[in-house]
Amino acid sequence: MANFTVVLAQVKPKLGCVADNLALIEERIQQATAAKADLIVFPELALTGYFLKDLVPEVARRVDSPEIRRLVELSRTISIAIGFVEVTRDYRFFNSALYLEDGAIKHLHRKVYLPTYGLFDEQRYFAHGEQFRAFDTKLGRVGLLICEDMWHLSASYILAMDGATLLVCLSSSPGRGIDGESLGSANAWQQLTSTTAMFLNCRVLYCNRVGYEDGVNFWGGSEYVAPSGESLARATLLEEDMLVTTVEEGALRRERIFSPMLRDENLFVTMQELRRIKRERCL
Repeated sequence: MANFTVVLAQVKPKLGCVADNLALIEERIQQATAAKADLIVFPELALTGYFLKDLVPEVARRVDSPEIRRLVELSRTISIAIGFVEVTRDYRFFNSALYLEDGAIKHLHRKVYLPTYGLFDEQRYFAHGEQFRAFDTKLGRVGLLICEDMWHLSASYILAMDGATLLVCLSSSPGRGIDGESLGSANAWQQLTSTTAMFLNCRVLYCNRVGYEDGVNFWGGSEYVAPSGESLARATLLEEDMLVTTVEEGALRRERIFSPMLRDENLFVTMQELRRIKRERCL
């Protein structure tokens, strides 16, 4: 695989305003295309805003809706990863992410882990996703995660064992906690993305939103983390940004030669012990 250019579109969506958000998204896609980027990544629920509550059914879209078809058409010139509220034919609602490429839906991921602590109450409004699957793209094998998914170690592990060399995490993380002169939630996410990249020998693209909703501030800080765990590019805090970064294939090759943890991972032992734990705990 060759090197490729990514834009992390750290945007500020308007709560419940799908048409306005689609216009903003199209503008950012045009900017990224002009910059000759290969992939643009948007945050979790970029099409709708986050704290939707009872607005969920109103802003939900099927994958064949006009808005999604428009984004699919735009992917003929640039690959797109974006979050939205999906409604299925049986009227279930999901916090979902799409990976669009060459005028087609390459992959749909439905958020598996829906937080219900602190500020969050997602399980009240959304159904759970039920799988993590890596998929092939022009840029290599990719795994999609949505915010809370990444805080469950098994999610990234499954994607890596499924062959993903690039993990793309779409996020709507509120700013919480003061840690010295920095933000506690920013520090926590930076540690998580670094550790995940290092132990799974993979690249991590993390795209977080900004702006206020219901008095809650989203902190931004989108970043590209190399397989060594080093953050090679990071967006500004608390402000909209268009972070342009180059993902170098050579860095992945070097890290997998120097520190081949993933090569030595014993999937047989892992599955054997998980089956044992399941048997013992389900007695």
